[in-house]
Amino acid sequence: MESPVYEPLSAQDASFVFFEHRAAHMHVAALAIFEVGPLRSASGAVDAARLARYGESQLGQLPRYRQKLAFVPLSGRPVWVDDPHFDLDYHLRHTALPPPGGADELKRLVGRVLSQPLDRDRPLWEMWLVEGLPGDRFALLMKVHHSMMDGVAGASLLTALFRPDPDASIPQAPAWRPRQAPSPLRLVLAEAVDRASTPLALTRAAADALHEPGLTLRRARERTASVVEALRGALHLPSATVLERPIGPHRRVEWGAFDLAQIKAVGRQLGGTVNDVVLAIVAGAMRRFLERRGEPLQRTDYRVVVPVNMRSPSGEPGVANRDSAFFLSLPVAESDARARFEAVRSETARLKSCHAADGIDFLGQLVDRTGSTWLTGLFASIAMRVQPYNQIVSNVPGPQFPLYVLGARLLELYPMPPLFERQGLGTAVMSYDGRLFWCMLADRDVVRDVGELAQDVDAAFDELRTAAGSR
Repeated sequence: MESPVYEPLSAQDASFVFFEHRAAHMHVAALAIFEVGPLRSASGAVDAARLARYGESQLGQLPRYRQKLAFVPLSGRPVWVDDPHFDLDYHLRHTALPPPGGADELKRLVGRVLSQPLDRDRPLWEMWLVEGLPGDRFALLMKVHHSMMDGVAGASLLTALFRPDPDASIPQAPAWRPRQAPSPLRLVLAEAVDRASTPLALTRAAADALHEPGLTLRRARERTASVVEALRGALHLPSATVLERPIGPHRRVEWGAFDLAQIKAVGRQLGGTVNDVVLAIVAGAMRRFLERRGEPLQRTDYRVVVPVNMRSPSGEPGVANRDSAFFLSLPVAESDARARFEAVRSETARLKSCHAADGIDFLGQLVDRTGSTWLTGLFASIAMRVQPYNQIVSNVPGPQFPLYVLGARLLELYPMPPLFERQGLGTAVMSYDGRLFWCMLADRDVVRDVGELAQDVDAAFDELRTAAGSR
């Protein structure tokens, strides 16, 4: 008889389970727009059946997509177990836009889909095939719980699911049989053993460190400095604005794209990085937005959190999230675009030099080593109440070459962040095939004018281009 199989979530993965409640859905999403090409069926529609067969053939490299959450009794620690009733048809959804099928209709549909939570009794993902787009195109909306994926993992998923060539063949789907899930008693006993072994594991790690005392002391000093900087950033509370209100479950989306070469050129001319340009654009857009809302800009400390990838080059199998973060204030009171950029560039350079992201990563790894669900839940609870930022701004590099699904070329790719409690707006950016795609996700009632905010983004970039040209 086979042994029961389960996999505990890392502390960071589990935190997104604890963050979630009725209004704050912890799923991330991406909207991929394709040309129909060879996926046109004889009836004239997109060949959904072929897409479904192709999706089934790829599940072998995505084990989490056939697993669901289970919880250890008493402690409530979440673990992954195979879903014995996995039903691919449940996760693949098919819909179409009402005429005229333009951007407005697509944004309304995406907002409605993102307003619905994922079913925790099933694997935590959905994929929507959307027809009815003009210009011989269709869309795939991928919606996945944050406990399964961060931005970098999402970019890796794209290159796993889609191909760098227009090959339209469908490989044979590998056979799959769900593994037996453990009983509640077995989960309790296994967690008791893990907790009992934690002090011994930490003692061994300390003993190993003593074999290189000079190296350990240097690392200890660096780590202490990074932890101090991380705590300083996390305890630096932002100004309250119109965005920090209790959110509801309903969402609005707005998106757009820039030429990546232009973004790089602006950064080069102003002496910064692509990420500096992105943050300066957000600063300029939020300046306009907050000014329209009557916020006192000179007294507003508008803080953003920027996720930072901490994965090793070899990757970490089984870990969905391996992010740290920078916390920084955006210069929304500054009217000059070049001065805004300089302020952003200076602060990101300072945060990199003091290794602030390493300090947050160390604290997360420390929680992971303790195996303490209580500590993970406590940190999640504190983070939800304190919230040392006004907005998330994520920026993930994607593949800079065309991708295809069964010969249909991927044209546009818009990433979508989650919204945390009392966070009315979030921004996600991803580069793909020479363009920089951005999306703002907003609470439907907190940010009713998200369309105007999209115009603010374009205006902020125009200001930066002018500043770069004049320089």
